Amino acid sequence: MGSGFVAFLTVLGIIPRLTQLTKTMKMIHFYEVAVIIGALTGGFISLNDYTMHLTPIVLIPIGLSSGIFIGLLAAALTEVLNVFPILAKRIGIDGQIVVLIMAIVFGKIFGSLFHWLYLVYQ
Repeated sequence: MGSGFVAFLTVLGIIPRLTQLTKTMKMIHFYEVAVIIGALTGGFISLNDYTMHLTPIVLIPIGLSSGIFIGLLAAALTEVLNVFPILAKRIGIDGQIVVLIMAIVFGKIFGSLFHWLYLVYQ
């Protein structure tokens, strides 16, 4: 899952766009390392039954940092969201972008339901 997230960010060019939005182009290597470490850590924690018992003083900066990252990621995604019209044109459904987006949405819904019902709710 983490490698898919990193590949998604790489293909869409999110990290360079994120550095442009924040005017921190000189620190692009730190962004890349942070995303890779975050993906590896997230993958490790999700694959293991790991619980962190942290105090609120430690959790507040972590939550703020996560919120800032999600906000910046959303801002960068809106900048490169023109991927859907290009993808629709390449696969031959130019006038039906809504169908493409709904296929992605329903695929995510059914995949999540399958995961929940089959793997979690046993």
